[in-house]
Amino acid sequence: MQVLLKKYSLPLKHTFSISRESHDVQDTLIAALTLNGKTGYGEATSNPYYKITVDSMEKEIMGIEEEITTFNFTTPEVFHQFLTSKGLSNFAVCALDLAAHDLYGKLKEKPLYTLWGTDNSHYPITNYTIGIASIDVMRDKMQEMPWPIYKIKLGTPDDVAIVRELRKHTNAVFRIDANCAWTAQETIFNAPILKELDVEFLEQPLKANDWAGMEEVMHHSVLPVIADESCIVESDVEKCALHYTGINIKLTKCGGLTPALRMIKKAKQLGLKIMVGCMTESTVGISAIAQLLPQLDYVDMDGALLLKKDIATGVQITNEAKVIFPKLAGSGIQLLE
Repeated sequence: MQVLLKKYSLPLKHTFSISRESHDVQDTLIAALTLNGKTGYGEATSNPYYKITVDSMEKEIMGIEEEITTFNFTTPEVFHQFLTSKGLSNFAVCALDLAAHDLYGKLKEKPLYTLWGTDNSHYPITNYTIGIASIDVMRDKMQEMPWPIYKIKLGTPDDVAIVRELRKHTNAVFRIDANCAWTAQETIFNAPILKELDVEFLEQPLKANDWAGMEEVMHHSVLPVIADESCIVESDVEKCALHYTGINIKLTKCGGLTPALRMIKKAKQLGLKIMVGCMTESTVGISAIAQLLPQLDYVDMDGALLLKKDIATGVQITNEAKVIFPKLAGSGIQLLE
């Protein structure tokens, strides 16, 4: 099995800001696995919060290039076991795991959602993310991209005022993501005000390890709360069930589709709402996420919509928020030259 890596810097349409960082470009690593004339593609983006760069991922993967080349590929799950045994970061594993799934589907000549026995005729609509900026800029971004659901990034001294002002300009559903910037008291105080402003849920309002604070929030918040930074890997799901209404699974954080499928199964057993989110991936990563749509309650897969220029074709999201699945098997990805 041949492995090829490509590094890209993806320019964004707008500066993207959350409570702890801002950027205009998203660096990403594309992994390609080729076997029997078929090529599967996977992706993992860099992330300063988790101290991951494209160079660090490339170094990890190329360190086992020879072993990948000689690996007897049968299923993505067996390949994932091999990768995790090599001590790679979850981000590097993700890029290869997504490529392995795309390759496997192409070898089987079926989309992944079909191989998983799911029906893509019904699926949740992705939100469109509005990063932190001045109220005027945030309003202009909404008007530039009319959408049925917005994720509003917060973590400023004027969070409630921002939502009040944005609500004047749209009837769309709002989801609030504070990216660990609030305290338990702020969350409990803000929740009823935001509920009146038709906010659907809050995402990761507290720091990832503030379990005591989240217990307090769960007892008093009038809005559902979804874990993000608190839910990284499979072992986090059960702990989150005691402190959150649902979880947001990120493929890059957990190590790809293989563990994500297990996390979804576990979350359903525990009665948690299930969301899968993106980290500003291109259509390569977004097409992998889309294969999970029939199994989800919520989804945040707007990464490719935030880019000035994409690097691949695959799953498309129309201006009406409709998802168009490609006829190509696997995740349906073709890399552009």
